[in-house]
Amino acid sequence: MSPRLLSCFGASAALALGCAPAGRSIPAGPPEPLPVAAPAAVVDAPHAAAVTSDGPQRAGTLRLGPNDLLEITVFEAPELNRTVRVSGSGQISLPLLGELSASGRTPRELEVALEATLRQRYIRDPHVSVEVSEMQSHAVSVVGAVTKPGVFQIRESRPLLELIALAGGLAPNAGESVIVARAPAAGAGDASAMEPGGGDGGGAPGTSVSVTIGLRALLESGDPRHNVLIHPGDMVKVTQAGLVYVVGEVRKPGAFPLTRGPGLTVLQAIALGEGLGPKAAKGRTMIIRTGLAGERVELPVNLGDVLAGRTVDVALQAQDVVFVPSSAVKAVTMGVVDALVRMVTLKGVF
Repeated sequence: MSPRLLSCFGASAALALGCAPAGRSIPAGPPEPLPVAAPAAVVDAPHAAAVTSDGPQRAGTLRLGPNDLLEITVFEAPELNRTVRVSGSGQISLPLLGELSASGRTPRELEVALEATLRQRYIRDPHVSVEVSEMQSHAVSVVGAVTKPGVFQIRESRPLLELIALAGGLAPNAGESVIVARAPAAGAGDASAMEPGGGDGGGAPGTSVSVTIGLRALLESGDPRHNVLIHPGDMVKVTQAGLVYVVGEVRKPGAFPLTRGPGLTVLQAIALGEGLGPKAAKGRTMIIRTGLAGERVELPVNLGDVLAGRTVDVALQAQDVVFVPSSAVKAVTMGVVDALVRMVTLKGVF
């Protein structure tokens, strides 16, 4: 048999056995039309596995959302590589493929969807990588009495203490509690995880859920239930401590926070005001307290008896006003006290 016939016979046998000459591939079925006449790059098996496997940047809990910035790579067709931002409606737009839904999918799920579309239309065996280069849809707001309030992006749920740490920790005027407001999208399924701290502890899907957690229990207790998980879309608000006003004949009138702990007494509040002035009428000091119905209650305090240990040093409540009158003034109206409080408040603002 001539060499030419042997060559033809070998090629026919290779086709009959499903093999192909080196450098070419034969599809199992009828060839699909390929509108894009771009040469496909050869991707070896180990590299393909590395492309499609979930890396640490793409945790299973990460879901894409509006305004996320994505790096999309098509290894067989580099001309299709794009940096795209998810639209407000949750869509991305790619050449040849048009608009595809991205919001609510994990990066891996979006990869599979893109590969399926490419396989159906253009490329026999596509490999696509989706990386999140900028996260904008997983925002958590931390506000209130923290050092650096702001909006933080988290790729997955984080414990409450971690979010407070991201915000620089507690501010000096932090109060007794922190409020966590769960986004309506979380639904009732996540409400149970917030129950130990108190608050609403439930709600139907589509309704917001909030819980109030004591800061002392969160910081000092070893119970991990107080350190609830914070999900994207939640809001964390650290309450500010209530204020106590010290006005009148003190060296430095001002508004002072009732920080966490045992609170303030009258003498401690006056000490924060750097002590009594030279004309202080110790026997006519009073605490002006606002009741639940908004009424004013005057509680007389004899500082001389308190200093001598004959009377208990009264504990103060939020919004109490400690007024130390001057011995040179026989009577003081409530309007004068209100004016002094306003002056202290404006001084603190400006």
